[in-house]
Amino acid sequence: MNKLLTPLGFTRGPDMKNRFMLAPLTNSQSHEDGVMSEEEFHWLTMRAKGGFGLTMTCASHIQAIGKGFPGQMGVFSDDHLEGLTRLAKEINDQDSVSIVQLHHAGMRSPKELIGEDPVCPSDNEEFSARALTLDEVKTLRDDFIAGAVRSEKAGFDGVELHGAHGYIICQFLSDEVNLRDDEYGGDLEGRARLLNEIIDGVRSECASEFMLGVRLSSERFGIKLGESKQLAEELMLSDKLDFLDMSLWDSFKEPQEEEFKGKSLLQHFAELEKGNTRLGVAGNIRTPQDATRAMEEDIDWIMLGRAAILNHNFPELYADNPEFETPVIPVSVEYLSGEGLSPKFINYMSNWGFVDGYDDKMKEALTKA
Repeated sequence: MNKLLTPLGFTRGPDMKNRFMLAPLTNSQSHEDGVMSEEEFHWLTMRAKGGFGLTMTCASHIQAIGKGFPGQMGVFSDDHLEGLTRLAKEINDQDSVSIVQLHHAGMRSPKELIGEDPVCPSDNEEFSARALTLDEVKTLRDDFIAGAVRSEKAGFDGVELHGAHGYIICQFLSDEVNLRDDEYGGDLEGRARLLNEIIDGVRSECASEFMLGVRLSSERFGIKLGESKQLAEELMLSDKLDFLDMSLWDSFKEPQEEEFKGKSLLQHFAELEKGNTRLGVAGNIRTPQDATRAMEEDIDWIMLGRAAILNHNFPELYADNPEFETPVIPVSVEYLSGEGLSPKFINYMSNWGFVDGYDDKMKEALTKA
């Protein structure tokens, strides 16, 4: 049988019915206070109904000051519990594993959204960000843990810690951004201390069967591939994670750094020792052929982003025909609406060349919709 269509078990939590995970996609559909909207609920549950073995929320911020984009769903307040609880139940009712991605944008939190200068491991002139005090670092750690506890209370099967894409955990991991001289800076052990303390806290404060994953970047954002591989392997062998999510941007390309060329980013991580941790990748997996090709390497699952925007039922379509044809972008507003995208999400996707004929007139029409 095709590996993508087989179940996948984890050390903790429920099995996935197949190897398709929904990527945590920025969509700007929720309310500005972090409360989940009907549009966000519809978008996510439509993917769960479409056959995804695991449905992950968008990046959900664990502090108000960590907001990274308009309309971001939050998990920093009990005011968010009602929506989160409803979402978890519906995802689980569709036999899809439910995961909240815990996020803090750090220096990438726009001042106009949070009303103050953003925070960072160290002062950062480019982003007009100030350094966190030691006490604030510990509060940040505790708020990530509290976000996991709140997600568990809402009924989710687990959480993923967003340690990629230049957001705050990634900022701590980068020796270009993190210039601290205390225990949270210095060598890789020090720069990874925040992430490891959050992992330990989630394991301590949540139930033994609560699932925990981490997303890492392989390169870019001040991340070096050698350190990323070292950290990935250490995390997988720690027995503290259920899955590791490597966000590669393009799974099939060779690394930027000359010393690592000769094989793809996907192959660099597939060759690592994994222990009991399930390893998966995201990045430029857009067609059924890409999905099949990725799973030919020694990985356990794949994550779909753009492909899931264009086909909410990609896993079901793949099960019927592993060679099915996917839409070619740009597509129409009507098509995206039929795939569960609200006007706000369609407007956001127009920035990525997704929407056919998108112009100011169309934007105005969508805004009034």
